[in-house]
Amino acid sequence: MDDSTAKSDFFVIKALEDGVSVIGLTRGTDTRFHHSEKLDRNEVMIAQFTEHTSAVKVRGKAIIQTSHGEIENT
Repeated sequence: MDDSTAKSDFFVIKALEDGVSVIGLTRGTDTRFHHSEKLDRNEVMIAQFTEHTSAVKVRGKAIIQTSHGEIENT
């Protein structure tokens, strides 16, 4: 495990409906989509920010849990 992985918090996304989109965005001068997943109701994704991922966009009803708290996206 390198330093960037060791320092990166994990976050959890739980879909509350079918078809929730989770989209990873790149780092750097140009922000671009680099990865996407579709989650169905009650599916859970555990993820973290990396040297390539600086932001995550969630579309659809979901619960997002981080070390900073829990957010419900409705």
